[in-house]
Amino acid sequence: MAPKIFLTGGTGYIGGSVLHTIATAHPEYDITVLLRKTPEAFKSTYPNIKVIEGDYDGADAIAGAAEMADIVVHNGDSDHKPSLNAIISGLLKRSSPGYLLHLSGTGIVSDWMDEQYLGKLNPKIWSDTYSLQEIKTLPTRALHRNTETILHDTITKHGDKINIAIMCPPDIYGKGKGLAKTHSAFVPMFVKEVKDLGGKVFYHGEGTNARSWVHIDDLMKVYLHVVEAAASNSNAEKYFNGNGYYFAGTQEHSQLDVAKEAGKILHKHGVIKDAEPVQVSLEQLDSMASFPGFEKLARYLFASNSRTRAERAEKLFAYKGEAPGLLENLEADIMDAINRA
Repeated sequence: MAPKIFLTGGTGYIGGSVLHTIATAHPEYDITVLLRKTPEAFKSTYPNIKVIEGDYDGADAIAGAAEMADIVVHNGDSDHKPSLNAIISGLLKRSSPGYLLHLSGTGIVSDWMDEQYLGKLNPKIWSDTYSLQEIKTLPTRALHRNTETILHDTITKHGDKINIAIMCPPDIYGKGKGLAKTHSAFVPMFVKEVKDLGGKVFYHGEGTNARSWVHIDDLMKVYLHVVEAAASNSNAEKYFNGNGYYFAGTQEHSQLDVAKEAGKILHKHGVIKDAEPVQVSLEQLDSMASFPGFEKLARYLFASNSRTRAERAEKLFAYKGEAPGLLENLEADIMDAINRA
């Protein structure tokens, strides 16, 4: 019997790429997706995929679809508790243990609220193996902590009924594989702020703050491995629950390095007159990247550290970065952002 997959966020940057990756690698899988709006080309691209129209607030529909699925791949809003609770309640009604892959992110280990390290290199490097207990005790204000707490509690209480993998990618680059959103957040927002700053690429403090990165194509390899592990329905303990936390970074870059490379590219294409990065004050930084519900987002995007190592995937799947690196791919991402603006 082909495994039944229920996937959410199927038109997002990550979710759309996950959907395409699974459907392409395993056309025999029985896939159902939750879509708020169905792209025009969806039916012709994925003729065998079933669609449930709705959003993350449709708890009954989500729970019902989760109950019918062997594997749920939950993408999109990583912090949306009602949809996650609905999925868990649905999976708990199954007669046999189901699987859940939940999208989190390395924002959970970002030091963006600690002014000590804004614009400076934090020596702390997080592992998805030996740092897991520390991650479980992070303060409630940490990004994604609200939903990760639910997941860890579920593993403790219902680990015999649900097998959970927390997918925790870092900043992502590269063109997505889905039918709707095919770009990440960082590059478009950085380009916008460069323009708003009068055509100046920028950094804060020393600019040595560093973050992990992964190409969307490499990230999809981790997802596919974990989905296939769930589909095999064997040796769940090896890949899920206590062993089911996955970082995915393949490289690390400082804000200053990214700004320098972006400056060269933007100058080359006549977008800015001066390629040299400038230092911005904390006040200037806090005036950037206005986003409802996330004050001081620019501290997170441009001045924080989130250094992680994908040790679990490396050990289990011989995972390593094979796609072009961030700096190699940056010109394509920047030009895509400019052309869409």
